[in-house]
Amino acid sequence: MRKKTAKYSKLLSDLLKRSDNIILVCHQNPDGDAIGSMLGFARYLVNQGKSPVMISPDQIQEFLRWMKNSDSIIINENEPGRAVKSIKEADLIVMLDFNHVDRSGRLKDHILASDARKILIDHHPDPYFDVDLLISEPEFSSTAEIVFSLVRDIEGEYYLDPEFIEAVYVGIMTDTGNFSYGTFNGNTLREVAIMLDKGLDKDLIASRVYDNFSIDRLRLQGFASCERLIYLEEARTAYIYLTRADLDRFKHKTGDTEGFVNIPLSVKGIIVSALFIEKENHIKISFRSKGDFNINTFAAEYFNGGGHKNAAGGKYNGTMKECLEYFEKLITGSSLLRK
Repeated sequence: MRKKTAKYSKLLSDLLKRSDNIILVCHQNPDGDAIGSMLGFARYLVNQGKSPVMISPDQIQEFLRWMKNSDSIIINENEPGRAVKSIKEADLIVMLDFNHVDRSGRLKDHILASDARKILIDHHPDPYFDVDLLISEPEFSSTAEIVFSLVRDIEGEYYLDPEFIEAVYVGIMTDTGNFSYGTFNGNTLREVAIMLDKGLDKDLIASRVYDNFSIDRLRLQGFASCERLIYLEEARTAYIYLTRADLDRFKHKTGDTEGFVNIPLSVKGIIVSALFIEKENHIKISFRSKGDFNINTFAAEYFNGGGHKNAAGGKYNGTMKECLEYFEKLITGSSLLRK
């Protein structure tokens, strides 16, 4: 797999050396891979004498805020003027963990208007972006794994310092569901073995990510499982839906519903699960699937979304009732899912 990233290393290194004002941007609603790959890449740049600026379109999830230098990330939602000024001053923009400029949210127009050189580093299929250097490797478990491999290609293993390793490991761990999803392979584990040999404390990091929730979040999870889970046995599908009133009742914070979409997959026979979250102007959707059912194609075709074969996201412009009725009609009509 390192051969896949080695082909980019000289081009990437040259672009970085020629750039003084480097901006790193992740996708909206950033997950562990988005934040981990951005923090890791930033650490590498700092060690190269650069002063990168990190920007997220919106809030960082609560369970990731312990990560070193996460408080240095500019949140466009909070400081749009500062974020836009940084983009205007950039001579290089590096975009991490998204395959379409729309995923940058309100930063989109500013990124497109910028004359800065642009690099895209991502592991999602079918990138749709005109950039100076496209590093797209869907066979990798995560963007963080790509970043790790790229830095090894450029600098060698001697470079790998604890802060860099910790950041990219968070990205790999969260995007593989703590190595429970089928999105990783032997190469991923070999990379992790190198991190462990360098002193990575995997158990501490797992605890910080997965044992870091509030009592309200635990109660919300119980409520979601008991009161908001719908089981469509014949379609081998189950889903959870949460209204804004539900979230308010349990004092919802950013990141509290992380992992809820996986809950229905623990039921024997379930092939597809979904999580529907009511937002101000739309319904946010997360999808998961098992085996050969391509949920990425389903999300792209019917819910203006996408992602990976077995994990994707989407949105619906309408009411929760309309969204759920539409989803059930589609999913119960699928010949691939019927028993």
